[in-house]
Amino acid sequence: MTDSAALDALAETIRQRLASGDPDSSYVARLHGKGLDAILKKVGEEAAEVLIAAKNDDSVNLVHELADLWFHCAVLMAHADIAPEQLYGEIARRAGTSGIAEKASRGTSSNGA
Repeated sequence: MTDSAALDALAETIRQRLASGDPDSSYVARLHGKGLDAILKKVGEEAAEVLIAAKNDDSVNLVHELADLWFHCAVLMAHADIAPEQLYGEIARRAGTSGIAEKASRGTSSNGA
């Protein structure tokens, strides 16, 4: 399975779980039912766990925490009705552009990536 196929499959699973709407059998449905603030809280918690795993130089745990963060970002995308193709398009648009130039094109200030 390609990377994009894996992300597409994850997005489809999340869409199916949201469609079922059964919070007793689906974590995704339960989290979605709690609303945007609960989803954002989970994204923030997972991001913090990524930082801790990276700081602890624990690559095995870092992979697990990154997967959790990606999952919760995918739940957020579904909540916001953003399809994976939209994300792929944005990533493709940025390909070959420095982070400094890309941020400047949006009119935001940053140290760049």
